[in-house]
Amino acid sequence: MSHFEDLAARLDRELADADAALAADYPGDRGVRQPVHTVYVPGDRYDEKTVVEWSADSVTALDEFGGSAAEVAAVFDLDPELAETIYDRVRAKLSAEPIEDLRIDFEDGYGDRPDAEEDAAVEAAARALAATVRDGSAPPFHGIRIKSFEAPTRRRGLRTLDLFLASADQGVLGSGFVITLPKVTSVEQVTAMVTALSVLEDAHGIESGSLRFEIQVETPQAILGSDGTALVARMISAGDGRVTGLHYGTYDYSASLGVAAAYQSMEHPVADHAKDVMQVAAAGTGVFVSDGSTNVLPVGDPEAVRSAWRLHSRLVTRSLTRGIYQGWDLHPAQLPSRYLTTYAFFRDGLEVASARLRAYVHGGDSSYLDEPATAAALAAFVLRGVECGAVAADEIERLAGIDQVKLAELARRRIG
Repeated sequence: MSHFEDLAARLDRELADADAALAADYPGDRGVRQPVHTVYVPGDRYDEKTVVEWSADSVTALDEFGGSAAEVAAVFDLDPELAETIYDRVRAKLSAEPIEDLRIDFEDGYGDRPDAEEDAAVEAAARALAATVRDGSAPPFHGIRIKSFEAPTRRRGLRTLDLFLASADQGVLGSGFVITLPKVTSVEQVTAMVTALSVLEDAHGIESGSLRFEIQVETPQAILGSDGTALVARMISAGDGRVTGLHYGTYDYSASLGVAAAYQSMEHPVADHAKDVMQVAAAGTGVFVSDGSTNVLPVGDPEAVRSAWRLHSRLVTRSLTRGIYQGWDLHPAQLPSRYLTTYAFFRDGLEVASARLRAYVHGGDSSYLDEPATAAALAAFVLRGVECGAVAADEIERLAGIDQVKLAELARRRIG
């Protein structure tokens, strides 16, 4: 067998660089929960009471337009038993943790203002966010969206980021803090963001390498560069480990491709193409992919609200079934439809997924012959349901015969 050992050693040497590159470029799960949504609030409309107010407004909307499990079942065309199961869970979620990921917006949602006005809003927002982090009322994930690094807005975006970091205390800048970089058109803008964060960390006494950011895919240049390559994949690499997410910008991207306003949507074919590329680029990197938003808000008379809820629910379900587990919400009344739809999705597949996991781990009869990759997908599905509140941990022990630690292990979730 000496030839075998010699050959194996030779291949190890030949593939050493490729092995190292694979491990570096595709490290897998980051070991953190992905929020089900990102809520955008204009920078001058955010304060310490914002999350509490969104909670109250979302509960009011649920009570007024979906005041019972039976009514919710009718509005969302849900199985009555499923609606009964999720209704109280959703109401509790809206009361305890209405927003999983908050983005204080100083870009499109805020607009162009005089520097002094934006400076004041940035300082106030930073102090308010710090206060909520200290008192425990901040969403588990939170941060700001600055203006883009395109030439006309670069200095203003950098100034906002610098001022925010200067005005916020260290309590804000934990693992849940993230910055959103919009309208990225080049790999060089990502590299510039890495440079900016490194300098700002040093300037403000922040732990080196701790600031993270998301890339908003709102331009066709991010999907296909002039050299014919998918620049979004190179952007992840250029982020030097700081990129946490790719967020699709529904309306900017669609408009950039000439789609008429009436047809701009999360489900337009140009949106699907962009998100397909984003998913492939992010796979195995630990970078989350988020869908965008719908601009049809649930406001007005009961029929208008319920119609907007049904549209939102259909779009959220569509994203979930395509493997995109996050989206944007822009109004408190979208939270009931977000959580009702998300909870229904995870509850509806819970028993089958749990039974397949039980058979995979413990053996026994099953009509599925699941391989490790499929078991990982099943476990990740169930774990997402637990993390957002749709499923209780003790249900998994009962249905699948495993605890949450084993569930995370099967999902290939890195711990620590």
